[in-house]
Amino acid sequence: MTAVVLLERTQEFLRETMLGDQDPDTKVRQLIEAEYLRQEARYRRLDLALARKYGMTFDDFIAHRITREKGYTWEVEQDAMDWETAVGGMVTIERKLKELEKSTSA
Repeated sequence: MTAVVLLERTQEFLRETMLGDQDPDTKVRQLIEAEYLRQEARYRRLDLALARKYGMTFDDFIAHRITREKGYTWEVEQDAMDWETAVGGMVTIERKLKELEKSTSA
């Protein structure tokens, strides 16, 4: 196990958080979890917005080759890239949350 030294001001910030009286490791893990959940929510909002815009799921968007159908316009290409990032990001965040949960209970 590696020991990490936190600056005194960082330790003060941790003590001042609304996370209760847990040890610093638990507080840092809670902050990491909160950040993962924030990122996941951002990805889910984008996924939902694009699903509404195109009236289909990302898988359907790809299967129907919507970028080609729409003439490879900049907007559609950008939406496709953003959507792919969001879908992949949700998968990655879910995996990270499970890893964090598993490491906490170990």
